[in-house]
Amino acid sequence: MSAVLRPLGTVTGLLLAYYLLPLNQRFEGGAAVGLVLGLTGVTALFTWQIRSILRSPRPRLRAVEALAATVPLFLLLFAATYYLMEQARAGSFTEPLTRTDALYFALTVFSTVGFGDITPHTEDARIVTMVQMTGDILLLGVAAHVVVGAVQSALARGPAGRT
Repeated sequence: MSAVLRPLGTVTGLLLAYYLLPLNQRFEGGAAVGLVLGLTGVTALFTWQIRSILRSPRPRLRAVEALAATVPLFLLLFAATYYLMEQARAGSFTEPLTRTDALYFALTVFSTVGFGDITPHTEDARIVTMVQMTGDILLLGVAAHVVVGAVQSALARGPAGRT
């Protein structure tokens, strides 16, 4: 049961934080630095998660927990960035963004279903969207490969090789 509850709790906690944290800072130099620091934090978290998969007695479960933390955090970081961009400069997107709209847009970019109702209008919004697209490709391709490799490596070592 905890195999389901921990990842679900992680995702729920991240969503609550996204909706409850005060996001009223204007997207200027500080917020741009925040995005870079946030992406650095996601990378550090992912690296730590891979190491914990390698040491885990249940590497498959750890992999699910790792992805339940890393992917939503990555998406919510971009959703918050899009929201802050729209708050700082109305018209950055084809329509004003609420937090839900910003999360919807981040998920639309992540899932590559394409745009239609919300699109980036300003150059800054397009740049951040391209950064997310690049990160999406890395997260889906490289990160998935690394997680699978870590699980396979941990399973190949057997229980004696894990602590």
